Amino acid sequence: MNSKGAVAISSYGKSERAITEDDVKRVIDCANSIKVPLDRKLLHVIPQQYIIDGTDGFKNPVNNIAIRLEADVHIITASRTAVQNITTCVDQANYQLDEVMLKTLACTEAVMIEDEKKLGSILIDIGGGTTDVIVVLNDAPICTCSIPIGGNLVTNDIAVVKGIPNSTAEKIKIENGCCWLPLVENENEEVLIPGFGSRSTELTTKVELCQIIYPRMEEIFTMVRDEISRRLSSMQLSGSIILTGGGAQLSGAVEMAQSVFNTSSVRLGYPQKMGGMEDKYRVPEYATAVGLILAHKDHAQLEKKHSKKREAAVPKQQGESTFKKFMKKFF
Repeated sequence: MNSKGAVAISSYGKSERAITEDDVKRVIDCANSIKVPLDRKLLHVIPQQYIIDGTDGFKNPVNNIAIRLEADVHIITASRTAVQNITTCVDQANYQLDEVMLKTLACTEAVMIEDEKKLGSILIDIGGGTTDVIVVLNDAPICTCSIPIGGNLVTNDIAVVKGIPNSTAEKIKIENGCCWLPLVENENEEVLIPGFGSRSTELTTKVELCQIIYPRMEEIFTMVRDEISRRLSSMQLSGSIILTGGGAQLSGAVEMAQSVFNTSSVRLGYPQKMGGMEDKYRVPEYATAVGLILAHKDHAQLEKKHSKKREAAVPKQQGESTFKKFMKKFF
């Protein structure tokens, strides 16, 4: 959700003073003074912009002379149960959990360029169980949501229609699946369905597979479009639509999104290069993982750069969270 906060910097009749880091913290706390349901956990409070004495568009208001400071923020919550399950899994695997971070926020670090962040872009991460969405405008998220439909339902549709196990349906979807009929060059091209148990091997066609996959993929993109339209109404976005996640690798996904959103500015989100001889990680499926690594790398560099300044300003305290360090990169 989006929220707004405001604090006074100088009292009436007194001389103006410069905005400090404490003032920024106060206005963020003010914007964050909302009631979060007991079953939800607050993940992130992300500043979108600061408004100084009625003038908007500030990303870092510190040291500006002001009487009044306002902040527009984007607040992200998650299911407490889901967060606790992640925490427990990481702990039982004998790893140390640094922070729980919104996956689409990490994805933007890996696949979205600066111009796309400024103009207003939509990142759609098509996972197995959910399709997660983030809209970024002027370097800050303005909308985040999760649709409870993902690639697993596409697999399930194939399994139900053809009467085969989900594991077989998943393999067929990956190897021969397509969700955009014009991309099927040979309408009579056959696809082998392996036999199992007492059932013998069967044959189907790529056209028939496409007719099974198409409705579900269209439903996913339509639900995303309708949810964004409901939340942002008539807001104009001039950037790109970027597809990530395993479901985005399905043949025809880009063309399907172009049709549903009525735009040609759709592309797959390939993570940027990180060095090394192997490039196997540079696929939309790994955008979240690469984004988390990049965010952590930026945090480490920023921490090293400003460590002396912080030690001189305040007594040594417990280390900041990963996300707070990530936000310093922009604000």
